[in-house]
Amino acid sequence: MKNLFNYTFIIFAFSFVLACSGKKEETASNDDEWPEMDEFHMVMAESFHPFKDSANIEPAKANATEMARVAEKWATAALPEKVNNDDIKASLSKLKDDAAAFSQVVQGGDTTKIGESLTSLHDAFHKLQEAWYGADKKEGHEHH
Repeated sequence: MKNLFNYTFIIFAFSFVLACSGKKEETASNDDEWPEMDEFHMVMAESFHPFKDSANIEPAKANATEMARVAEKWATAALPEKVNNDDIKASLSKLKDDAAAFSQVVQGGDTTKIGESLTSLHDAFHKLQEAWYGADKKEGHEHH
């Protein structure tokens, strides 16, 4: 009976150690993700690429309100540690304001202004994305 207790205790202790070590890996992997950036990227890609590739502004017009909403969500979300600095906060605040302005430009209907505003918003997004991936290079990681 004593051996059964010892084996049970050892199995429990081993399982506990494995469970705890798995949680540490999950926390570490969260530092490699920025879901708000990914969400904005999806809306931006759906909006910008049809415009860039074939001058089709309609997806951007259809997504303008959603892009403003996602930009606001991103600007108010907690930042991953590697990009938690005043420059990123300022860039996200500007992106949020520019996305709201883009939504207003779309309402005006001027295709040239819509394209210019969308391109500017796209460029601002890419600067944030470069800061994210550039932070990895500084830390010794590289994304391909």
